[in-house]
Amino acid sequence: MSFQFEVHSKDGQARRATMHTIHGVVQTPVFMPVGTAGALKGLLSRDLLDMGAEIILANTYHLWLRPGLNTLKQVGGVRKWAKWPHSLLTDSGGFQVFSLAKLREIREEGVDFQNHLDGLRATLTPELSIETQEAIGASIMMILDVCPALPATQEELRFACDQTTRWAARALRAKKTNNALFGIVQGGLDPSMRLRHLEALAELKEDGRSFEGLALGGLSVGEKPEDMYALLKQVTHHFPEEKPRYLMGVGTPWDLLEAVETGVDMFDCVMPTRNARNGSLFTSRGVVRIKNEQYSLSNEPLDPDCDCFTCKNYEKSYLRHLYHTNEINGGILGSMHNIAFYLNLMKNVRASIESKTFASFKEKSFAAWGDRNANAATPR
Repeated sequence: MSFQFEVHSKDGQARRATMHTIHGVVQTPVFMPVGTAGALKGLLSRDLLDMGAEIILANTYHLWLRPGLNTLKQVGGVRKWAKWPHSLLTDSGGFQVFSLAKLREIREEGVDFQNHLDGLRATLTPELSIETQEAIGASIMMILDVCPALPATQEELRFACDQTTRWAARALRAKKTNNALFGIVQGGLDPSMRLRHLEALAELKEDGRSFEGLALGGLSVGEKPEDMYALLKQVTHHFPEEKPRYLMGVGTPWDLLEAVETGVDMFDCVMPTRNARNGSLFTSRGVVRIKNEQYSLSNEPLDPDCDCFTCKNYEKSYLRHLYHTNEINGGILGSMHNIAFYLNLMKNVRASIESKTFASFKEKSFAAWGDRNANAATPR
């Protein structure tokens, strides 16, 4: 089936929809677990399937470097390799333009990176990014973009928008398969610049092709959460109604609900597994720092409202013991729970939109979780 997106119901700006990719059906709003190098740290595809995950994310830059384009082509891609039967979204390498700023140079042709593995130089172009994503076997691909750090000058934001638009046209021309391709809107925290870039990408067509979806990039890169929320309220509803809206690299459970309220459909972040490896576990009653002494004798489950494998089988005291003894099972069980928490959160979000109760669901969730600032951690 070719790419399709159908909005079924709305509650304010919040949207409940179904997305059809060439590899399956995805219910939105959706959180996409991140497997940067083709695997989620500590979890197998089997675990994700048991949790009901319908789409995951992999990173083009890292897979381009290792195992490399030729290997990806010869083995049949990451979906086949990892035994993942459902949809897969691939980032283009654009985030590494931000995260590896000291190791790269942006040119019209593409981005020259100093390979962080061996120090050698390598150039990622819009065309090579698409070729790599097609070799990975992505259901949804992203254009190569310029992701500026915030705060940024007006000149830096204009450059990011203009260069991204030129690369976007090249990406559309380079696409050879029926995988979906999303554009990425830049513009920092400037609403007018965001809207101008949105208009440019929404109208862009090459060889009769346009983007199947549009993303908000360049957020969660140094700005305050409140500033991101304010921007989303001003620009998200201007995105095409008939296409999915993807907020890249975001974020905390608080971020997800704030963004859903503005009409965002798709999210990804490494936070669930990264935080789990450090002993920070999300629950329906707030964040649990499982290494704390107060859990040393606790016979309670991590989250009594969760039915994941971790919560059904293990006590807090045992989880704390695993973390304090650096047992790998601590990170695995914590990651299983955090991913399950995010997936269940989005399932409940979808139900609340359908029943027109999203506002009260958000209010009750925030009250149960406590102060977002006290529980803040770095996304992505």
